[in-house]
Amino acid sequence: YRGDWHGSEVAVKILTEQDFHPERVNEFLREVAIMKSLRHPNIVLFMGAVTKPPNLSIVTEYLSRGSLYRLLHKSGVKDIDETRRINMAFDVAKGMNYLHRRDPPIVHRDLKSPNLLVDKKYTVKVCDFGLSRLKAHTFLSSKSAAGTPEWMAPEVLRDEPSNEKSDVYSFGVILWESNSRG
Repeated sequence: YRGDWHGSEVAVKILTEQDFHPERVNEFLREVAIMKSLRHPNIVLFMGAVTKPPNLSIVTEYLSRGSLYRLLHKSGVKDIDETRRINMAFDVAKGMNYLHRRDPPIVHRDLKSPNLLVDKKYTVKVCDFGLSRLKAHTFLSSKSAAGTPEWMAPEVLRDEPSNEKSDVYSFGVILWESNSRG
């Protein structure tokens, strides 16, 4: 949803009642915990959250151009010049680098063009931290291969231990996608 909060345009992500099963609520609470600690120009700005049912929601800055996926697949790369595409790729890399250089590092685990939002100046920001994990050890392991297969590293698809390199693989898919549309 799109809204207004103290004169600022905001986006509101609402968890519906059908998503109130414990695993999904824990994922939501993990996303809130991660987002409120992040401050970077290439990470969507967290503004607040409601963490008590039945109104579970996250409020973030609103990015007017929508997702990179929508931008690429609606208009096609031919409508986005090469310099702009390079700058957008750098934005993704800077956001990913910020996450990976934190202590402990944050591995996004679902980096894909639908989870990259674009503002009116074509700045790209990473969002959707529901599957992200704080990396406390050398590798991460998950009980499920959650995420989107088209962008996922092979080790994540096979439910094998993964680390920051899994996000780098997904970034490579995003680079291919952003340069092969149109």
